[in-house]
Amino acid sequence: MSGKIVIFGANGGIGEASARRLHAQGREVHLVARDAEALAPLAAELGASHTLVDLDEAGAFARVAEEAAQGGALAGLIFAVGTINLKPFARLTRADFERDYLVNALWAAEAVQSAVPALAKQEGGASVVLFSSVAVAQGFPNHASIGMAKGAVEGLTRSLAAELAPKVRINCIAPSLTRTKLASKLTANAQMADAIAAMHPLPRLGEPEDVASLAAFLVSGEATWITGQVMAVDGGRSTLRPRG
Repeated sequence: MSGKIVIFGANGGIGEASARRLHAQGREVHLVARDAEALAPLAAELGASHTLVDLDEAGAFARVAEEAAQGGALAGLIFAVGTINLKPFARLTRADFERDYLVNALWAAEAVQSAVPALAKQEGGASVVLFSSVAVAQGFPNHASIGMAKGAVEGLTRSLAAELAPKVRINCIAPSLTRTKLASKLTANAQMADAIAAMHPLPRLGEPEDVASLAAFLVSGEATWITGQVMAVDGGRSTLRPRG
């Protein structure tokens, strides 16, 4: 399968790992991020086109779609942008809920909406990958805002998969805690990280590459009969319980 894949959040973590994996497979990528110091070197290393943009800016998503597609087709889109806002329910403000919903769900919808005309031009169909969380299936304390927002992403995934078939496939990955910059407040403390790792039947935290491998598969020609799915990459945490 050929064609350019747009990767939002490509300046670290799962987005960067996805870009590197796809590049290694010979795929063409267009990188999107707001951190110039991280984005420019990665784009140069991979020989990739890129858009430096803050997604809070008006017209950001239309600009990304225009610069990535340049009037042609897009083969895929990976939206690896999100938040990890963990607070007791009593401390969550309306601003917390609104920001988590905006970044995780609304921006994902806007990214896809802006890219759909180019995605629909792709010969053989295009693929979109969004991201949820193990917290949606499991329900964890202090996850009310992020769980609500990521639950919306799962609903968006299924709705768009139905509406955009057969030209565009939409799938969602739901990771457990993964060692990324975004999760550093949880993973930097070795004792806390070890305790969380032990909660998984496969007792370790995720690495960006664990998730990127599935993202790369879902935008490949090997996944052309998969759509509307929420897939866990979580060390078994969403469905299994360790012995004890």
